[in-house]
Amino acid sequence: MLEHGGSAIGIIPDALMQKEVGHRGLTELHVVRNMHERKQMMADRADTFIAMPGGVGTFEELFETFTWLQLGYHAKPVGLLNVAGFYDGMLGFLSHAVQEGFLKQVHADLLHVADTPATLLAKLADAPRVRVDKWQEHRDET
Repeated sequence: MLEHGGSAIGIIPDALMQKEVGHRGLTELHVVRNMHERKQMMADRADTFIAMPGGVGTFEELFETFTWLQLGYHAKPVGLLNVAGFYDGMLGFLSHAVQEGFLKQVHADLLHVADTPATLLAKLADAPRVRVDKWQEHRDET
């Protein structure tokens, strides 16, 4: 992003900054007290959430933003970049959760999935901003 003239904003907990994990060449770098503060600042500043292939921290942040959307805490699109089928197993698990009655299909459909960045960005640009009521079958566009 930076190499192509774009801006990049980082939000990192102080403990990780002390371990020299922080990128000091960002457009903005915010050092916060802990992961909870980091995630709240990211959520407040974000227009959209996108998860790319990653590890348990990525999974946790994806599911937290997805849960917040399902609970109506925000109305921002959530996207999943499924490069080379990385998330196929997880998507199968979500389908299983729908089949078993633990996730409503209307909520599962709120997760926008694509295998290329351009396709995902196009889906997210067209995604309605919805306010979800987890306990109802409907959703209200905001």
